[in-house]
Amino acid sequence: MEAIVKTDFHFPKQKSVYKGKVRDVYNINDEYLVMLVSDRISAFDVVLPKGIPYKGQVLNQIASKFLDATADIVPNWKIATPDPMVTVGHMCQPFKVEMVIRGYLTGSSWRAYQAGERMLCGNPLAEGMKENQKFPSPIITPTTKADEGHDENISKEEIIAQGLVSREDYELLEKYTFALFQRGSEMAAEKGLILVDTKYEFGKKDGKIYLIDEIHTPDSSRYFYAQGYEERFQKGEKQKQLSKEFVREWLMENGFQGQSGQQIPEMTPAIINGITERYIELYENITGQKFVKDESTDVLKRIENNVNACLKTLL
Repeated sequence: MEAIVKTDFHFPKQKSVYKGKVRDVYNINDEYLVMLVSDRISAFDVVLPKGIPYKGQVLNQIASKFLDATADIVPNWKIATPDPMVTVGHMCQPFKVEMVIRGYLTGSSWRAYQAGERMLCGNPLAEGMKENQKFPSPIITPTTKADEGHDENISKEEIIAQGLVSREDYELLEKYTFALFQRGSEMAAEKGLILVDTKYEFGKKDGKIYLIDEIHTPDSSRYFYAQGYEERFQKGEKQKQLSKEFVREWLMENGFQGQSGQQIPEMTPAIINGITERYIELYENITGQKFVKDESTDVLKRIENNVNACLKTLL
């Protein structure tokens, strides 16, 4: 299958389209969103020059599964998944913060800790912690949602003081974040995985808070394999993980970290196929289901037909 890296649809009552690093989001009548998860892949805030076949299908289907599995905790934006690469849902006004939640000291939080920080977004960190150590209980480390450039860490009190979110709404976001992470952790444990950290985005529609965007996908979350975690941790070894980290590692090994003047290494067919296979492995491990490749010959036509049929029932 060819990777879908560019779309240009004109759906009924379409008002605008927003093209992000990976998603193309079509605004339908300021009421609904058609979110197409493309096969584009980004790392270090850079979209790589070639797409990864089936990546969009993998991410969309994982997110769809977890939105359904958590709808009893918090209402979410999803109405339907009319196509393997598309979710259609409610258009909400997004909050200007992302709720990042961490169960373990790893990634950027470990780098900050190594640099001597002992307060992370208002959460005090104990002395003497090691990389990949489990926190006594999960911590929320929110970030601002930057329109351009990098998201910045921010604390609960700063969010409220700056008027980004009201205290009442923020406390509800916190409650939902802890409950979603708990559910995600339980579902991961059933598959022999540890949900290490993740992020949730929320929005409002008609005064009600909704969970929006993707959840618990390997692009927005980090998973460790539970088997061998303790042994590796005790030995100070790297954890075996299930996330997009392998793409970043390949780039770094080839001298690319998104900095000015650096060249993206050549994405050969073997590299691209390898990344596709890893994404399929992620899907099967996270969901416990066999991945079924959609083998349509004209994917863009398939998407257009499926979305139009769905919108006919909504408009």
